[in-house]
Amino acid sequence: MPVLTLYGIPHRDCGSYASGGFATGTDYRGWIDAVASGLGSSPATIIVEPDALAMADCLSPDQRQERFDLVRYAVDTLTRDPAAAVYVDAGHSRWLSAEAMAARLNDVGVGRARGFSLNVSNFYTTDEEIGYGEAISGLTNGSHYVIDTSRNGAGPAPDAPLNWCNPSGRALGAPPTTATAGAHADAYLWIKRPGESDGTCGRGEPQAGRFVSQYAIDLAHNAGQ
Repeated sequence: MPVLTLYGIPHRDCGSYASGGFATGTDYRGWIDAVASGLGSSPATIIVEPDALAMADCLSPDQRQERFDLVRYAVDTLTRDPAAAVYVDAGHSRWLSAEAMAARLNDVGVGRARGFSLNVSNFYTTDEEIGYGEAISGLTNGSHYVIDTSRNGAGPAPDAPLNWCNPSGRALGAPPTTATAGAHADAYLWIKRPGESDGTCGRGEPQAGRFVSQYAIDLAHNAGQ
């Protein structure tokens, strides 16, 4: 089944290294309509807007409400495909409390989706994310979840500014599989492509999304060490 990640919400990344997204909510809704039309009734796993809910506090009250409305629109539209497994992104275990994130997920209609995604583009351990995911699941009527394990094989880098941005010493995590250790965990997925830059990181590194072959090689080399 193809895995699609939708990452075009207005005010994306709060103007940070992966800034961008559509200029207006109208443009965004049109894009979601086009994605849904292209899918038709085909099977797909769809990750809806990494960081959008977790990062909403950077927005003005009106922008924040628009963001929740747009994510809700994406859920409502994409779940019309009965073969689509839609997961709304829920950040990671060290961003918001399970209670706070569950409230946001419920607000955007996670109950109409398959569930939520965790750890996208991040490094926290699978065990930690399962604990967080199960806590959220219990607050969202048993929603299921997926975990991005693409770069969490060595866990997160030590606490420091920008420790999430192309940190050295990280490793590939568990390969994609549906054999998980969490009661409500549907799969471990490689949502972030290993080797993709997180951004310039304030030190002149490649722009966000650009593939860096040496970083991919290092992640592979460190796996299982």
